[in-house]
Amino acid sequence: MTKKEIFLVSAFRENSVWKQILGICSSLAVTNLLMNSLIMGLGVIFSVALANFTISLIRNWTPRSVRMMVQTLIIGSYVIIVDIFLKANMPQISKQLGPYVGLIITNCILMGRAEAFAAKNNPLDSFIDGLGAGIGYTLVLLAIASVRELFGFGTFFGFQVLGSWWTKWSIMVMAPSAFFILALFIWIINNKYYKVKA
Repeated sequence: MTKKEIFLVSAFRENSVWKQILGICSSLAVTNLLMNSLIMGLGVIFSVALANFTISLIRNWTPRSVRMMVQTLIIGSYVIIVDIFLKANMPQISKQLGPYVGLIITNCILMGRAEAFAAKNNPLDSFIDGLGAGIGYTLVLLAIASVRELFGFGTFFGFQVLGSWWTKWSIMVMAPSAFFILALFIWIINNKYYKVKA
């Protein structure tokens, strides 16, 4: 596969959220605001791309018996960097995201990409695969958050879009709305994909 194909497969054709149904806990929890979703997505992009690169770099020297532990340690190191950066530079957003930044370590997307791709491919391809997986995840978060923030708060990235005439939908601020929006996205995308394939 070419570098472009690796990226497109990872980001869209095999998207971790809508195709593999991975990492949906954070998809449901942090998507009430676009800014929270963007920061969470950037944290995942940083973590998965660099973790993939590092895991691939040392794959030939990692014994199979400790491979999963080494992968978790590498992923955890990058997630801690993200967590410290947010606490130091964006304390308000760090507080809003709460424990979900730390939970990137246990996100199935990172472990899945490490095991399925980085452990078998060269560092550059692994980095591109991680970049694609992170961007695909971020796009899903932003898509959900755009609906929730607009209907729940009447804002878009914090800017008032809908006037005082708009009745805010309180359900959109709560996590169940994210579940239904995500389910709707998955249904639309997969239904369209299968129609095109057929």
